[in-house]
Amino acid sequence: MKMEKQLQSTASESVAQFAISGMTCAACATRIEKGLNRLEGVSQATVNLTMESARVAFAPDRVSVTDMMNKVEQLGYKATPKEQREETEARRKRELQRHKLKLVASALLTLPLLWAMAAHFSFMSWLWVPETFMNPWFQLALATPVQFLIGWPFYAGAYKALKSGSANMDVLVALGTSAAYFYSLYLSIDSIGSHHEVELYYETGALLITLILTGKLLEMLAKGRSSDAIKKLMVLQAKTALVDRDGELIRLPIEAVVHGDVVLVKPGEKVPVDGIVLEGSSSIDESMLTGESVPVEKSADSNVYGATINRNGALKIRATHVGPDSVLAQIVQAVEEAQGSKAPIQRVADAISGIFVPIVVGIAVLTFIIAYFIVKAGDFSSALELTIAVLVIACPCALGLATPTSIMAGSGRAAEWGILFKGGQYLESAHRIDTVVLDKTGTVTNGKPVLTNIALEDSEDWTREQLLGWVVSAERQSEHPLAEAIVSGIEKMGIGASNVAEMFEAIPGHGVRATVDGRRLLVGTRKLMADNAVSVGDAEEALRRLEESGQTAMLIAVDNRYAGSVAVADTIKSTSKQAIGRLKQLGLRVILLTGDNARTAQAIAYEAGIEEVVAEVLPNGKADAIRRLQAAGSRTAMVGDGINDAPALATADIGMAIGSGTDIAIAAADVTLLRGDLNAIADAIFISRKTMRNIKQNLFWALGYNVIGIPVAASGYLAPWLAGAAMALSSVSVVLNALRLQRLQRP
Repeated sequence: MKMEKQLQSTASESVAQFAISGMTCAACATRIEKGLNRLEGVSQATVNLTMESARVAFAPDRVSVTDMMNKVEQLGYKATPKEQREETEARRKRELQRHKLKLVASALLTLPLLWAMAAHFSFMSWLWVPETFMNPWFQLALATPVQFLIGWPFYAGAYKALKSGSANMDVLVALGTSAAYFYSLYLSIDSIGSHHEVELYYETGALLITLILTGKLLEMLAKGRSSDAIKKLMVLQAKTALVDRDGELIRLPIEAVVHGDVVLVKPGEKVPVDGIVLEGSSSIDESMLTGESVPVEKSADSNVYGATINRNGALKIRATHVGPDSVLAQIVQAVEEAQGSKAPIQRVADAISGIFVPIVVGIAVLTFIIAYFIVKAGDFSSALELTIAVLVIACPCALGLATPTSIMAGSGRAAEWGILFKGGQYLESAHRIDTVVLDKTGTVTNGKPVLTNIALEDSEDWTREQLLGWVVSAERQSEHPLAEAIVSGIEKMGIGASNVAEMFEAIPGHGVRATVDGRRLLVGTRKLMADNAVSVGDAEEALRRLEESGQTAMLIAVDNRYAGSVAVADTIKSTSKQAIGRLKQLGLRVILLTGDNARTAQAIAYEAGIEEVVAEVLPNGKADAIRRLQAAGSRTAMVGDGINDAPALATADIGMAIGSGTDIAIAAADVTLLRGDLNAIADAIFISRKTMRNIKQNLFWALGYNVIGIPVAASGYLAPWLAGAAMALSSVSVVLNALRLQRLQRP
């Protein structure tokens, strides 16, 4: 790995980015963040557990990158200058493979212990258990590698937490599993020479470690997807460009294009760089930027953007923004920064453990002192047994299971409803959302223009069917999406093309001119009609109403006489209005955010039942709009389906991607809604609220069990084996409560 400083300089400060290793929970990220922020010269440090990274803004004349790395090391972790994207991906794959092997080994070693445990339940008395499985030393041999080899990271994490004066889930796991393991070891040694069977709890620690490793694996898989958005964005960029150098056209790698180069873009090619049109006219598919399905007409002096697609017509452009200055590069940077700035939700159990663990340890020590020196003076065995009973009854198994089991059950039920949460933290935080921001095209609407209106003038010279047949003959030869929508809509009415057009000419930005059956046909804009001296007569008012309702009207003329119009629009999904109504019933504020023009956006919003609209914004503008809402105190969910939505999806508190949308939007989001139905948004928030309620119930009962059980055990009224049974029962009750989420029904 290269140890170069990766700094982004500004006039007043620099930014360093680090890869952080050794973090195990949100408390780790918080500790590192606080430690870096305390350094003189650091203006802002943000540590992201999910991305395993840190971003630090600092004054280079007051603090160095080495100082920051040393500070992280003092806290018990490791910071290295952030690797190249490819190196990061390779490292994560290696870690994932190692984790899978550990999980498989842990599961195989735990299985016989579970088998032996099952035999202790009366309702499982029919189960045959090999005699070897009941042997204490065989169980010890299985549990030991799980406890100390596979489970070593929990001890290391607990040590780091305690060293820095705090407690986290690692402390809980190390305490709980160690209590069960060492008490079982004590009983195994005590049973030497005895022929009666003893109650052992080796499976408790082994099972808990295996379950936690399973959860960690799911988190690692979710983390890996976060980089997919960046990789797929980079793939969009053209690889080469046809550059005019000294009057000769040369095909160059995109990296070799410099500011001021003149580039030729042929029909069907990607625009290689951001620039301004010098010659030519064409329609450009900018859906990757604006999300809008209708291409934008370009001519001299128009701005064009890299990675957009030139539909028809050759363009000669002058490069104005290349490399990191291009719009695509800015989108990539916006996604990276937004993902890097996100901190995962602090686990409720982590917060509780900071108070719970020291209290439990204190009670256990106090119990031993009172028993050994006062109640049962000098009786070390009895004092130790009372102390172990306290630790076993206080074993935080139920507390440790409270959150992950509910999240697993809730996310599983959500998946059955077609909602995929990328991690438990997103399932947790979705319940806090109070504002839902919706993209328009492909999210509220179907994302594809369709024929919505036909208004034809009466004429004795042709029939309605003849005129529409001529329109199909003309428009069929056009590659424009509006033409495709017109042809498809008319053909669905059972009207096909009249004859092949004898003459056809596409007029970029205005429409088409054709000759069909000897008739001179014009289909296009008002300007096309005006240029050919065609008067629309009394139809102007009707055309204006169509456009105010968000429809694009295309005028028809035959032999230079106005013959009618057809209108095309991107219609809202059949379920959008109902879904938006549900969101409002949940008490949520709903906003439409789109790159489309304000008139069309207002029309769509009115039809869908949305009162607030933010229109005519580009990708970075969408992310800025989300930040403004957050600055005003709103907890936002952004819902989109296009590449242009990626920065906003990554910036929002929760990003939700429509599953029918682009892979980049899905990768940048925290939640994927597999159905195109917006009702999935309400379902996602509903199940998040139910899951959080279930987690709070689990935590209440887990803590309540400890509050009651610990005093009873400390008083000597609870034998360790009975404390272990109660401990197991508390864990079972938590799991059963969590499983209720699997039967959750939609409201």
